[in-house]
Amino acid sequence: MFKKSNFKYFACALVFLSVIMSCDSKGSLENALDLTVSEGFENPLGFYNANPTFSWKLPVSESNKSQSAYHIVVAGSPDLLPDNADLWDSEKQTSKQSTWITYKGKPLESRQKVYWQVKYWNQDGEASTWSETNHFELGLLNNSDWKANWIGLDTAKDSIRGRGKVLIHKPQYLRKGFELSDDVTSARLYITSKGVFDVSINGENVSDDAMSPGFTTYDKRIETLTYDVTDLIESGQNMIGVELASGWYSGRLLWGTTPWDNRISPKVLAQLEMTMSDGSKEIIVSDDSWKGMTNGPLQFAEIYDGEIYNANLEMPDWTTINFDDKDWMSVEVAALDAKVKLEPKRHTAVKDKIKLVPQDITSNDGVAVFDLKQNMVGVPVVNVPMKKGDTLKIRFAEMLSPDGTFYTKNYRSAHSTDYYIAAKDGDIEYQPKFTFHGFRFVELSGFDTSETPTKDWVTGIVQYSDFEDNGTFTSSHDKLNQLQSNIVWGLRGNFLDIPTDCPQRNERLGWTGDAQVFGPTSMFNADVYKFWASWLQSVREAQLEDGAIPWTVPDSRGNKIGSSGWGDVGTIIPWKIYMRTGDVGFLEDNFEMMKNWVRYHQKKSNKHISNMMSFSDWLQPFPESGDNRGDTSRNLIGTAFFAHSAKLTALTAEVLGKTEEQAKYEALYQTVAKAFDDKFFDETGKVKGVTETQTSYLLALAFDLLPESKIKNAQTNLLRKLKDADYHLRTGFLGTPLLSRVLDDMGEVDMVYKLLFNETYPSWFYSINQGATTIWERWNSYSKTEGYNPMSMNSLNHYAYGAIGEWMYERIAGIAPLEAGYKVIKIAPQVKEPLTSASASLNTPFGKVLSSWEIKDGKFDLEVVIPPNTTAKVIIPADTSQTLEIDGKTFEDNSNMKLIATGNDTFELEVQPGTYTFQSKLK
Repeated sequence: MFKKSNFKYFACALVFLSVIMSCDSKGSLENALDLTVSEGFENPLGFYNANPTFSWKLPVSESNKSQSAYHIVVAGSPDLLPDNADLWDSEKQTSKQSTWITYKGKPLESRQKVYWQVKYWNQDGEASTWSETNHFELGLLNNSDWKANWIGLDTAKDSIRGRGKVLIHKPQYLRKGFELSDDVTSARLYITSKGVFDVSINGENVSDDAMSPGFTTYDKRIETLTYDVTDLIESGQNMIGVELASGWYSGRLLWGTTPWDNRISPKVLAQLEMTMSDGSKEIIVSDDSWKGMTNGPLQFAEIYDGEIYNANLEMPDWTTINFDDKDWMSVEVAALDAKVKLEPKRHTAVKDKIKLVPQDITSNDGVAVFDLKQNMVGVPVVNVPMKKGDTLKIRFAEMLSPDGTFYTKNYRSAHSTDYYIAAKDGDIEYQPKFTFHGFRFVELSGFDTSETPTKDWVTGIVQYSDFEDNGTFTSSHDKLNQLQSNIVWGLRGNFLDIPTDCPQRNERLGWTGDAQVFGPTSMFNADVYKFWASWLQSVREAQLEDGAIPWTVPDSRGNKIGSSGWGDVGTIIPWKIYMRTGDVGFLEDNFEMMKNWVRYHQKKSNKHISNMMSFSDWLQPFPESGDNRGDTSRNLIGTAFFAHSAKLTALTAEVLGKTEEQAKYEALYQTVAKAFDDKFFDETGKVKGVTETQTSYLLALAFDLLPESKIKNAQTNLLRKLKDADYHLRTGFLGTPLLSRVLDDMGEVDMVYKLLFNETYPSWFYSINQGATTIWERWNSYSKTEGYNPMSMNSLNHYAYGAIGEWMYERIAGIAPLEAGYKVIKIAPQVKEPLTSASASLNTPFGKVLSSWEIKDGKFDLEVVIPPNTTAKVIIPADTSQTLEIDGKTFEDNSNMKLIATGNDTFELEVQPGTYTFQSKLK
């Protein structure tokens, strides 16, 4: 018979079970953080991807070591979450994956707003609460979504000819009035241009973006932008106004040879879609009802040459209804081109990011020079007293000549000067809009000379694509810290919508060689995954039918051949960024391009020995040949990169599960490597038949192109070449990024430190000793004793040699991925004199990693932070005959860490997520 006491126990058990189920349903752990879609977008508007991926981070707590499962819900309304998701319910998935989870729900469409949440279960099966609701709204994904047409004025007929007889189109002012009989509840402006634009509605600027929409392969793809303009539109009369200039689309970009037609006037495409309070829809499009003119205040705007702004021609209120446009012209209209894709911008627009104020000022004879003490890229804001009718001349320079005058020879034909014509007496404020400059110094003339110049006359507005810092590095050595600063400023200066070679002269193009050597370092210093993903799409679009990748992307030159080491950006960047992110989708996007580039290598080879054109080891110091391309054989370089690209393509195929292609490209790599060895190396592991250089050995060793029997001798020969150079580098753009890694792999860390801390030419510290605040194009761009390098190709803001930053993060501080995306992290700092401390942090896809070490009184302290859902291998330098301490106590194996190996001078631990401080005694 069932007793009451049994019933009591049964009832308690039911209550306990319901509590357990409730905890699993509602969750007791903190919710997931940092929810993003695709390449790191948070709640994007006008999103490009209808098949996104989802990522999140686990909060740092003692409860969260790893994830055991997740549950994603996606809906068309936040009210449907989490229990009634109508777009996708992943259900509970047993998985440790918290990054790049592919959406598998109902098809998404243009304009659609999507809401999502996620919850996770930790290693003990405990559930989190649901995350906050994040969202994304898709832009116009297809050309067919556009009802608007391209509009503009024929500026070819009244424009000027610039240097080289290049047509320079006058800036345009375009406007359209419209009337609404009801209130607006939602409004989206979809807009883009062939050129660059700035748009206002009812006198209010729509955004703070600069140089929009950016620079793409205009004959293949133009990016569009989406703005929420609900708050700018009123019931009744409204006005939209657009300023339009040439930007990258037309003008003097390099030598004016573009695959698109420079004679075609810039155009704008705009579509304003509104939902009214009664639920009806209204749409305003760019069409023949718009009016325009070219005689506004901005008379000239060109990327290389600057702006001319005439305040006498200002049109107050021209973007409002309170303006008479009876003298304006009707616009010309052009239909969309089905061959050119209109797609939402897939990385962040350029914005004003940092303000710099002058540190010094000198003035003489009506000329004032302002020193910002930092080479930067962007524009100035000037607040200057002027007399009516006078012209303010604004010049720029990266450095001064010994006599104090501006050094602008390295700008070559880029005039890089802005002019402002005053309409009245008094203070004026002016910021250029459709150009940018590379500069440290600003020179003003034409101001009211009765006033004494003050530092607040000039502010430097640093502009680059809108990303944030991703990591930090610092050390006990001031010059190493300055090198880190120079690397970061070189990145900022050359990531203005695309990765450029330099930002100041008549070039500013997406040189592929520079990009492939600096890409990995950039990922440590800035959150630029979406930036690279977007540019790689342009690379794919620029790739030619035979597989060649142009020297610059977007291809503003129209060259039809590739260069080894430059075109290999198509294999190197996808693999390197995959290792930093773990995003398999990025490899999928680029796999065909990788294969096609390897096919081009094959086409340009005879019996697997390359004969491809090459810029080679560009700007190698002390070339015997006197050539900018250095002394390393282009055939050796081409063959080495042929093998390396085949290997990376094989590795990519393996990750993608394409076993047949993996075997194919692995065999090709082995075949090319053997041909390389037979052709260029003798039996003693010495270079034969071509000039022996440091880079020739670096390529062979870095790309694993020699048989085991020759590796040791090749390493010895590399060390001999370094000794012959008095332990200085003799490497250019291609060799330099390999130098630290190869020597490190050889166990020659002391040698890397020696090269890195050299003070004399050629070395990284040499430029710092000459006053550099960015990375230079040449190792000897300037000398305090000898002056400027006589070559006009002498950029003082060129990021290529900043590639050493990768080694600084990975080996000095000691943070590197053992598995793609930092799922398994290696922390192994290389502790050497003259450093007594170094520290780096890095925001990985799983959270922040920290490695911070210091030597004091013979003791080594290492603080590490390992984010949730990862593990780490931590290698600690030590006298292993002495005890290892953790958080002040003698180390013992525990649930958070285990000793897995003890060497002569290191302890090797496997460490779970958390924050720890290790202490050892050094030998």
